[in-house]
Amino acid sequence: MATPFHLTNKTILITGASSGIGRQVAISCSAMGAKVIITGRDEKRLAETYSLLKGEGHSQYICDLMDENHRNEMLDKIPVINGFVHSAGVVLPVPVKFIADKHLRHIMGVNFESAVLSVARLMKSKKFNDKASLVFFSSISVSYPYAGGALYTASKGAIEAYSKNLAIEILPKKMRSNVIVPAMVKTPLYEETKNQSMYRSPEEYESKYPLGLGEPEDVANAAIYLLSDASKWVTGINLIMDGGFSIVK
Repeated sequence: MATPFHLTNKTILITGASSGIGRQVAISCSAMGAKVIITGRDEKRLAETYSLLKGEGHSQYICDLMDENHRNEMLDKIPVINGFVHSAGVVLPVPVKFIADKHLRHIMGVNFESAVLSVARLMKSKKFNDKASLVFFSSISVSYPYAGGALYTASKGAIEAYSKNLAIEILPKKMRSNVIVPAMVKTPLYEETKNQSMYRSPEEYESKYPLGLGEPEDVANAAIYLLSDASKWVTGINLIMDGGFSIVK
């Protein structure tokens, strides 16, 4: 039986592909037959991602999504796409009494505004094929907040609300919009921050996950499902991936 989970003949645009989950999504999508277009700000790391892609026909663009002219120039160059994965994002802990305009603009700009404005440009330029699938990333911290995370969780909550409204507006073209909501995943970011949590040790924190911490491949597999025709009846959802964290919290 042919699998419905393949991405053959699909072109997928992936932002934030320089590292972490975005990098793995790009690699996994290419392995499933997609032609991927990867973007990121770090030229060296983006080139590393590109070297790991499977198959042929891929492309890469160095792009700062916070620069309107740079962003639009890149989006206008790409071909028509079947899927969009917005993986670009930042985490910046800031206690509420220290929040300043620069923090608000940076976090909301990268995590929310860049996604919204990219989709708007792509739609106006008619860069989406009918039945295209859009995938965004939120965080389990929207439901399980933490001290210092007000701006980060607000930006992710905004993405969840935006995706549901977007899903309604793109229904006439059979397009879909969904959000993946992961808990902690073993990315370079986790390695940098694991000793800064409220728990006494990384081991104590990891014990909160009955199925263990997530791997980038786990999240990439979920993205493949949402991008593939296997999920053609799925739109407007938040797919929680937390290794059992929320049921034992």
